[in-house]
Amino acid sequence: MRMKTLLVLFSLFAALLLIGADSAPGLLFTDADIAHLKTPEGRAEVIRLAEREKKHKMEVLSLAWRVTGDRKYAEQIRSLLLKECAGKQKKSDWGGGLGGAHKCLDMAIGYDSVREYLSTSDRSAISSAIVERGIRPLLNEWLLGETRMTTLDSMGHNWWSSCVFLPAVAALAVVEDQPCVLPWLERIKTASAEWFTYPGSLLNTKPATFDSNGGFYESVGYANYALSTFLTFRTAWKNVRKDPLPEIPLLEKTGDFFLHACYPNSGGLMSLNFGDSSLHAVGSAPLVWLWANGIRPDRYLWYLRQTADSDYKEAIRRGSPLGLVFFPFAELNKAPDRPDLPHSVLYPDMGWAIMRNSWEKDATMIGIKSGFTWNHAHADAGSFILFHRGENLLIDSGNCWYPHPEYDAYYRQSRAHNVVLFNGEGENPEDTYHGSKFPGTVRHLVDAGPLKYVLADATGPTSQNFIRNYRSFLWIDDVILIIDDLKTFRTGKFEWLLHFDGRTGRKGDDLLISRGKARIAVRPLFPERLAGSFAHDTPERLRLVEKSGLKDHAQNVPVPFYAIVPPGESRVMKFITAILLNPENPPQIERLEAVNAHGVRISRGSRSTEIWLNLLADGRMRHRNSNNTLGGWDTDAYLLAVTSENGKPIRFFVGNGSYLRKEGRVLMDSLKKRFAVRENGTIRFF
Repeated sequence: MRMKTLLVLFSLFAALLLIGADSAPGLLFTDADIAHLKTPEGRAEVIRLAEREKKHKMEVLSLAWRVTGDRKYAEQIRSLLLKECAGKQKKSDWGGGLGGAHKCLDMAIGYDSVREYLSTSDRSAISSAIVERGIRPLLNEWLLGETRMTTLDSMGHNWWSSCVFLPAVAALAVVEDQPCVLPWLERIKTASAEWFTYPGSLLNTKPATFDSNGGFYESVGYANYALSTFLTFRTAWKNVRKDPLPEIPLLEKTGDFFLHACYPNSGGLMSLNFGDSSLHAVGSAPLVWLWANGIRPDRYLWYLRQTADSDYKEAIRRGSPLGLVFFPFAELNKAPDRPDLPHSVLYPDMGWAIMRNSWEKDATMIGIKSGFTWNHAHADAGSFILFHRGENLLIDSGNCWYPHPEYDAYYRQSRAHNVVLFNGEGENPEDTYHGSKFPGTVRHLVDAGPLKYVLADATGPTSQNFIRNYRSFLWIDDVILIIDDLKTFRTGKFEWLLHFDGRTGRKGDDLLISRGKARIAVRPLFPERLAGSFAHDTPERLRLVEKSGLKDHAQNVPVPFYAIVPPGESRVMKFITAILLNPENPPQIERLEAVNAHGVRISRGSRSTEIWLNLLADGRMRHRNSNNTLGGWDTDAYLLAVTSENGKPIRFFVGNGSYLRKEGRVLMDSLKKRFAVRENGTIRFF
């Protein structure tokens, strides 16, 4: 027994050696971090902030005390700490959820800043309460094997991050006074890598925490939140511990997710708002923390320059307490004019694709989502969002406060998104709670400059009705073609949904959508064009049916959206729909029809592109190849696009094909079907 006691004491002593010897405050507001604020101008700014800031009171008081040394701030912090620790202790006093986690962070920042100022009895009372009312209840529920009730498979991954890493910051703050937290910190050290690299669970129907390219499936807003809490902990650990946390190579990719998902425009930065995010969500907090952790690509400065004054509730603004300390003001003049990132990106594990024609403000960007449905990720497999000329014209319906019945009855369900319904159904409505057992995918991203392509497969999440639910996005110059390849188990009605924000009107075959200076035209081409004013004269054409949805973050406000509906019922459907990005000066668009193929010709001046959908390649040919002649070209491709200048072919796109030839000339040859672009005599495979 004596030997066991000695071993425990030795382990605690060894662990204490890993804590920095300097007892000065160093959790987040280290001497080095706040040195730039100890000028007359900096002190004045901090004092002004302390007088007006209400939301982050403990942060700003702690910063004011550290910068000015004025005892009135220390006394206010001491009073707040003692007030929180006073009274009879209750079970899980601050709660085992997000409220308790954030209370831990608040108490940690305050305690760390005034620890030297406090009396011994104050230290004992406050540090003990932080452990017993905050840290222990949270870690008992979320981390410690003796009592833990949750796993990484149990909750949304942003919750786990907050409920473990924020009490961990509190443990770092009190460790010198409460060495009982040392074993917990050692467990959290390994858990930090476990959370980040959680691979998902087959039996529990849960996705990985992060995509292999750094994306976060729960949306931009929740990526901001989850990463912020983790990086707050990582920063505190780096400041007070000598032993490093486990290396996480993927961490360096996470910041770029916020850049790829953003839309820079003249009216302020917007972001893709798939799931429970917001159109104005930003990732400034993770980028500021990444910068503080030494991950500093110049492109982060490009993003931070645009989000420095964001009013997003979870942003780190330069005028906030954390912003004054960590925001890289002095570096912003080094921000590049645009980020050094490609125009297109694929997040294959979470089912997102993003394509844009430029990083300039008010350009065009389309986001496509066909991945996992659960929790904050909606039933939106195959959906898309379009930004154009500074506006979000084709939209996600958004969300509302979670307790409202409309949250799950409408916002999270398929009909609130730009998808295809069959007999009024999309994904199983239960997927938002139980998860999609067969998630969708987004694959085969092609970016060849003015020609871009990606394929979304929504068959899995909609497999109670669909045998095929494929959606191709082919972007050529100023036209985006959306090609839907659909097949169901039984005969029924298809509906092609379109959610928009702006004014609408009809002009010939086009549905016009405009907002501000932005304008697009949506033109159905197959299976037919839109019916005109006298629909009974053209019973074979598509009907434009107005439906009623709900406004983003306003569940009591009805808004219209459209369904494009073919006449009659069928099992197999091919929609080809053009989005014209320059409807004021549109190209000429023609429908082309051939045996076993649908085609579209897009022409402007001396240049034209013929796009062919090979109907023999839609799964009907299984043991034989889908050989066809498309516009004079022999191929087995599912999609073929040939661009010509003055009648001479200059570019070829082959989508899921093994060969392309004409009159003995072979332009592509592969023993497996591939996605490729041939231009200037060079072929690139994607």
